[in-house]
Amino acid sequence: MATEQPARLAPLEPPQWNDEILEALGAFPRGLQFVQTQFESEDGDPRGRNVLGCFAHYPELARAFLTFNNHVATGSTLSARERELLILRIGWLRKAEYEYLQHVILGLRAGLTEAEVARIPDGPDASGWSAEDADLVRVADELYANACIAQDTWQRLAARYSEKQMMDMIFLVGCYETVAMMMKSLAIPLEEGVPPLDAELLERMHAQR
Repeated sequence: MATEQPARLAPLEPPQWNDEILEALGAFPRGLQFVQTQFESEDGDPRGRNVLGCFAHYPELARAFLTFNNHVATGSTLSARERELLILRIGWLRKAEYEYLQHVILGLRAGLTEAEVARIPDGPDASGWSAEDADLVRVADELYANACIAQDTWQRLAARYSEKQMMDMIFLVGCYETVAMMMKSLAIPLEEGVPPLDAELLERMHAQR
């Protein structure tokens, strides 16, 4: 299992966010509103604060990236459930605990069952997936492995998804690969009070090749 390391860039806390930072983080309005609202609450949920706090160091980059992130995460042609299935799988493959934990919660809210979330680590060939869900999980695997959706997978997807939906799949996975790279390279810690991933599951995540 990977050894936790100190943050390489200390997240800025919401009271440190000036007008320029707030305007940039507002490119993903739902995320900013959640973090601000929860920060102001006595028993608020701290999730997401540290990643926005790292983006706050670089408003120009934050504005550009979060505009893209806002589209693929909230405004794309895919359903919320489909998006979360893809994000969870790429987060797992990238061994990104922060990202994975966030999207377990979001995935359940989007309609994934606990059994489906528990099956994410087993990949597209695990027993229990519908053929449609298995192909979505497979999309993440193939993009991760080869930066390309295989022809057989593409043909099956094309029978039920539009061209825009298939493009959104590619850009969604790419977006959350980038987010995983940021979280891991900057060693962004889980927020205080956020339970870590189950130790056995975390060990399994980091043991995968």
